[in-house]
Amino acid sequence: MADVLPLVEARLRTALGEPDARAAVTFLGTDRIEVLRFSGGSAGAKLVRYATLGMSAQPMTDPTAALADPVKGPRAELVLSVRADVADTDKVLRPLAVLAASPQVEGLVVAPGASLDVGEPLWPGAPFTSVLVAEPGGLVEDLELDEPLDPVRFLPLLPMTPNEAAWKRVHGAAALQERWLTGGTDLRDPSRKSVSLD
Repeated sequence: MADVLPLVEARLRTALGEPDARAAVTFLGTDRIEVLRFSGGSAGAKLVRYATLGMSAQPMTDPTAALADPVKGPRAELVLSVRADVADTDKVLRPLAVLAASPQVEGLVVAPGASLDVGEPLWPGAPFTSVLVAEPGGLVEDLELDEPLDPVRFLPLLPMTPNEAAWKRVHGAAALQERWLTGGTDLRDPSRKSVSLD
């Protein structure tokens, strides 16, 4: 099953270009998670994208299941896009690896609409400690695998301030995304303020 990861990396390279940095993190009792950085030229504002590699090696398992199925189950990697040269966002590598390891460590199934919290700023001085998992398919297309394996989905992460995360818990992900939209929020600004939640 380990041969899923070369296919995943090939899909990331096709969508995002060549990575210009990579870091590997291994947590006790888990598979190695790599985080790739893509700083390739995008039109307009310069963006840097970080993508995990390793989360999709195993399917995510419902924590209530009696036995983990080694084949069936959703597979995903995480993608974070932020403006370059605004903050020291390269320090997000370890928090991203922690989030990518959470299905193995905590038995989570990471899906769109979920909140993931690392309990500390995503990078030094960041106003965010958590992210909202957004719908896949926009930036990196799903990677279909041979039956009976589920496809690998590339889930965008949207950083949330603590106020936004608390508001989302009460009102839901769709309502928060609507607030961001109506407020004209630049979700790629690594130093943005919380959207108005009155």
